[in-house]
Amino acid sequence: MVEKGRVRGRFAPSPSGRMHLGNVTAALLSWLSARSQQGSWVLRIEDLDPQRSRRAYAEQILDDLRWLGLDWDETPLWQSERTAIYEEKLSELREKQLIYPCYCSRADLHSASAPHGTDGELLYSGRCRHLSEQEKYALEKNRRPAMRIRVDDRVIALKDGLQGQGVSRLDQTCGDFIVRRSDGVFAYQLAVVIDDGLTGITEVVRGMDLLSSTPRQIYLYHCLGLPVPEFYHIPLLINEHGQRLSKRDQALDLGELRQRWSAPELIGKLAWMTGLRDDFEPITARELIGEFAWSKVRREPIVVTADFSEIESKG
Repeated sequence: MVEKGRVRGRFAPSPSGRMHLGNVTAALLSWLSARSQQGSWVLRIEDLDPQRSRRAYAEQILDDLRWLGLDWDETPLWQSERTAIYEEKLSELREKQLIYPCYCSRADLHSASAPHGTDGELLYSGRCRHLSEQEKYALEKNRRPAMRIRVDDRVIALKDGLQGQGVSRLDQTCGDFIVRRSDGVFAYQLAVVIDDGLTGITEVVRGMDLLSSTPRQIYLYHCLGLPVPEFYHIPLLINEHGQRLSKRDQALDLGELRQRWSAPELIGKLAWMTGLRDDFEPITARELIGEFAWSKVRREPIVVTADFSEIESKG
């Protein structure tokens, strides 16, 4: 049972490869924030996509977190085991007449005439929103539809603990968006909202690359009647070429880093580069709890060299 009023943070990695330095930074800051407030920390494995997810990667993530000293308070959740819950919530949206089938192909969506939103993102035209039953029947003979949720012209306000305040209108930035793919896999946007809402997550810490998804998720929280958590979008770690670190950067994944650094040394480096400490000195995650404050954390992207020997803030 979730204790009302208590901070509940979470880390939700995708088991599609070894964790890299960016993943570890998000995990560490999320864990420190929850622990510094005497809250709990939940681990969720986002293995929705069977084509990309591997159980062995998930087990490695658990081992890496233990090595780092980041403990969790409950049995990890596996999204692959929560399909019935997602189906139930999708039915709620269907009963509210908020979703509809979309038969557009990838080529249709990315055609030269496709509209773009105010932020340059592809804006769905709504071409399948008003199809007749006869038109749907004809289209379904050749293509299994995705499911989209209708958006309106409401202004969605976002207050981010690191990046400040902002507003967004989904009808001008993305349009109706997908909540279940045509292959039957539930979309990240829907699954993450359901999981965070039903498990009582009060605080979401993640990378700046997911900031643009947040208005969509706030909209879904409202549609499903779920509480909206607080958000903290942390600065991205980028390489010397300005590219976001990913699982392709093997020199900065935990497999390589664990061979070159002890856990306290790696935690100390992360604390220094994110602004929690002024100098680099080895420290355990638990020793760092008392020094944590969001006011210390940098907001600008952080450049990391391939060998992790030099770090500088960019901004």
